[in-house]
Amino acid sequence: MAIDTLYRDYFQKSKVFLYPLLGIKRGSPASPDTSYVSWKGYLTTEDVKLILIYTERTDIEYINFEKNVLLKHPRVTDYVKLENGKTVFTFDFQDLKEDFDYFVQGKYSKMSKDVKRKILNHFEKYSGNYVYLETYLFPENYFSLYADLLAVKVDLLKEVGELCSPPDLEKENLVADVLDLENKKILG
Repeated sequence: MAIDTLYRDYFQKSKVFLYPLLGIKRGSPASPDTSYVSWKGYLTTEDVKLILIYTERTDIEYINFEKNVLLKHPRVTDYVKLENGKTVFTFDFQDLKEDFDYFVQGKYSKMSKDVKRKILNHFEKYSGNYVYLETYLFPENYFSLYADLLAVKVDLLKEVGELCSPPDLEKENLVADVLDLENKKILG
């Protein structure tokens, strides 16, 4: 699949660049509704966490996935119920702090080769996501293509160095209240 147009809409960057690093296979019984890198009042990007939101389900397939994959994941650090039937899972990325920081800065091309490989391996090789991600992770191979699409000089793109906008940290910030299950009230 060749790129002939630019992807202009905002997409949840943490779900595309960080979620694949968890190694949860595509086609698993559940996918996160969304993802974040901070949680207003609880976590900042300095905490180096990936926050995933899942809609609670009662089917055995999801229950087993939650119990055996999410709750037993080596990176999981927290599990919190929200008031709206959603569950928050928090995953620690301290061991990948440098790559996480590059992500936060929008310097995707600076991420380590191993991290880039894990991200790309998460997606089907000839899918649109894979093709775009490859350009974001290895922009030096695509500056002339993007220069043509943007009608700008290659040198300008080389100066910028990245072909994907940085994450919008407001959109990557969870704003949600916690449900105190013991007292059945909203904390916030």
